[in-house]
Amino acid sequence: MNKSNKTRIGHLAGPTATIQNTPPLVTSNKARAKRGLPLLKDADGAPLRHDALRPQRLAAAVKVYVEQFSAHPLESDVAELYGPPDGYIGADGVLREQRQSASDKPVYEIELKPDDGLYPLPYMATQADGSAWEEECTAPGALTGRQGFFPDGSRSFEEIDRLSIGVEGTASLLSSIATVDFYRGVPPGGYTKGLPAHLRSDKGEGDIPAEVRGTHFFGYKPYHLAVGPPRPALAKATNDMQALVSSGDYDGVIWTQGSPQVEESAYWFNLLIDTTLPICGNAAQRPQGQISADGPANILDSVRYIRSRVWADEQGHNRCGVVVIQEQQLFAAREVAKVDARPGGYVAAGGHGGIVGNISHTGRIALTYLPVFKHTHRSDLKITTLPNAVKAAKKGPHGIEMVEVAVKDRNGKLLADAIPVVTISADGSYSAMSYGHDSAPEIDLIASIEHKLSLGLLTGFVIQGLVPYGRTPSHTRNKLMLKAAFSGI
Repeated sequence: MNKSNKTRIGHLAGPTATIQNTPPLVTSNKARAKRGLPLLKDADGAPLRHDALRPQRLAAAVKVYVEQFSAHPLESDVAELYGPPDGYIGADGVLREQRQSASDKPVYEIELKPDDGLYPLPYMATQADGSAWEEECTAPGALTGRQGFFPDGSRSFEEIDRLSIGVEGTASLLSSIATVDFYRGVPPGGYTKGLPAHLRSDKGEGDIPAEVRGTHFFGYKPYHLAVGPPRPALAKATNDMQALVSSGDYDGVIWTQGSPQVEESAYWFNLLIDTTLPICGNAAQRPQGQISADGPANILDSVRYIRSRVWADEQGHNRCGVVVIQEQQLFAAREVAKVDARPGGYVAAGGHGGIVGNISHTGRIALTYLPVFKHTHRSDLKITTLPNAVKAAKKGPHGIEMVEVAVKDRNGKLLADAIPVVTISADGSYSAMSYGHDSAPEIDLIASIEHKLSLGLLTGFVIQGLVPYGRTPSHTRNKLMLKAAFSGI
């Protein structure tokens, strides 16, 4: 039994997630000056005025002295409302209880401790050869370098909790209302040398073996090393999500992924995951820590949404389906679409609603629309009711034959080969090269049909056709699509 008043949340990490990424760690000018390295310069050739402050951990406690009235330029305007400082520091740098001269600065004494958590500090690291870090890689285009993506959500949530400031001027925005457990799922970052079990920050068990980019983790930076997740990764994400919502340990789950693809996974979970709990998808257009980063607020809004229980019907079951929460809007998973690469770049594409609700700047949540589409526990496609095997068309020596395709294993988990191989086809007008029905230029579509019929798997096409006719602009390609359909694709 959960005796805490805090909401219990599971976080499942998804691939290529900007919301779980950071700007490159660049060697500060403090470190460059210390080591005699070329300084970062501004447009006039002068050293940059400020170093980027990156969240880091203190190795030992330290006392610092902060000048009174330096948090805001108008604090001193009402100095009479303030209590006394902890002391005064003169030109000699010594702290005294009483002011010795008019130039002494009133200060607060603060002891910073390692267990306080992260502190924003200049980044002092250099490369092994003594040169400065300028980007993720050791040099532009190099195959060696670092990762900006997190291996699980724990560091991202920690930074939000530690460094983000709420409307009321306080921090601990997440930990004050929720407990979060982190699961790696299909993470954007990984441990290329492995990780001992006692150092794990996620809920997994045992040592993490050495991981390979493109097999165990999937990030899009450095750009020349970008990798995307294959079909087996979707099966793993599905099984991991179903396990989380079925565990009984959580009040809801948050899924984070790259901003162009979060809508696809949310739609998929909406169809396949059998749960009465809320599932929230989050993405970001800007990495965490970058100017005007949008990810932290989206994550906080998901926590608030799960905690609010506005999603629950009279039986306490989720009535909204999977939602994607972006920029204070709650989008229905089946209708959300990214249309622009900026904060606010998501719309409801269905044209008949799609925005389930909104979240005010103070965190108040209101529902404005409930989807009537079947979803999650109401879905006819939920994983718990899918058949263990189905038939698929395959081209054999004597024509089209039907073969069996396993859908789930003996434990009810989705198999990667059960996910249909689908081609999305879109054609513009005037696409035919000449009059008539010459199929020779359509070699790509012909090859795709032949390939699908050779697999012995579930296959299909999604066609962006003409409204309301449902066919492609090219009559030749439309005939080929009909052939595919009558071949069992």
